[in-house]
Amino acid sequence: MTHSIGRIVHYTVTEGDATATNKRRADMQRHLQEHRDASNGSQVHVGNTVRAGDVFPMMITRVWGEDLVNGQVFLDGNDTLWVTSVHEFDARDLDEHTADRNGTFRYPVIVR
Repeated sequence: MTHSIGRIVHYTVTEGDATATNKRRADMQRHLQEHRDASNGSQVHVGNTVRAGDVFPMMITRVWGEDLVNGQVFLDGNDTLWVTSVHEFDARDLDEHTADRNGTFRYPVIVR
């Protein structure tokens, strides 16, 4: 399928994505009162825990050539995750060193 801006795909979270998201949310919780006191429109990051292998919708925001895309991943919370240079998952790429889909995207399966 041809990748294009605005398409919604399914992104599989990496360990690094999960760690960064959970850290950002935990840091916000530790400083919640400061955010409330400042009341300056600071983004408050809240949501359910993110784990490597979780799948979330991602909107493609940029296409790089035929293979790579950037996108905004819509997490289960009020924040998003920006991912860059992501390629489409292809089971043919799996080998003994690559046993998962983490860090890749897939087009949603249409069920009729």
